[in-house]
Amino acid sequence: MQEPEKKKQKKAKVTMKDVALAAGVSQSTVSFVLNGQEDMRIGKETRDRVLKAAETLDYRYRSAGRPPSRSRPTTYGFMIDEIATSPFASISIEAFQEQAWSDGALVEIAMTGGDPGYEQQVLQKWQRDGIDGVVYASILTREVSPHLALRKHRAVLLNCHDKEGLFRAVVPAERRGGHAATMALIGEGYRRIAFIAGEAWMEASEQRQEGFIRAMRESGLEPEPELIRQGNFMPSGGYRETRELLSLDAPPEAIFCANDLTALGCYEALKEHGVHVGADIAVVGYDDQEIAQHLSPALSTVLLPHGEMGRWCARQLRAKSTLLPRVERMACPFVARQSHLRAPLTTD
Repeated sequence: MQEPEKKKQKKAKVTMKDVALAAGVSQSTVSFVLNGQEDMRIGKETRDRVLKAAETLDYRYRSAGRPPSRSRPTTYGFMIDEIATSPFASISIEAFQEQAWSDGALVEIAMTGGDPGYEQQVLQKWQRDGIDGVVYASILTREVSPHLALRKHRAVLLNCHDKEGLFRAVVPAERRGGHAATMALIGEGYRRIAFIAGEAWMEASEQRQEGFIRAMRESGLEPEPELIRQGNFMPSGGYRETRELLSLDAPPEAIFCANDLTALGCYEALKEHGVHVGADIAVVGYDDQEIAQHLSPALSTVLLPHGEMGRWCARQLRAKSTLLPRVERMACPFVARQSHLRAPLTTD
């Protein structure tokens, strides 16, 4: 009897980050090389390495894409309050721009610095230009009050939501992410689990903590107040609060850090005390920043879907249907590495 034909798996899309990792260079270098910017001081060897990596991975960069067929190309505006303060802004922008260009659309980017006057001027300019859609983005997940001029555009909100509920928006499902990270620890058999929060006023910190508490209670475990610590989303907070946790009469078996930078400080404090991450105390982070996979042991964490949110926005603007106001919460999957795994039992 013949075996059934195996279904072909969908090939994962190659990103600029993949090319950068393969070539051993930054994403900026890849962008300059692939877009033919000869005025940059990039050596021939590096250029050749980038081009070879792009060819090997079959990366389809924008200069090789198809141009728009209309006399006036579809154009979207991408408005964000900050870019340089977080790596996630560039991830969202790149994903949005790649998706838009694959649909034959161009993108104009405006960084407002949170200035309402500047925001108004840009939105009014885009209205005069007849721009086809606008993404209104925030570097922090939060409630926003966009300028009234945004209502005159086909618009979606990225990583934020408006108080009046007038726009379609996409944000990370932070509670589900916190729940998933906690359940991964519980699944490994940990019961006395600590949580180091971020800054209390941040929506992301509050919701990640809510996910932690919900997972604990669903598993029949009541979170202990002394194990819930107030950090600051920085290594300093992770370091300080981990030292406090280690000073308890009964230190935790595992520590859930509200972001990867907090986990970095947590690692340092544990190592100073001769405590082995994973083998002695499990650690998980949140964000899946680049540093997570380079820690030792590699940090188990939660992925923030900024790339997918950027692509989602481009698809929403392209669609012909009415953008009904609602908040889409995009899944934050748990990324299992080594830091949350119990050390295997060994026998002499």
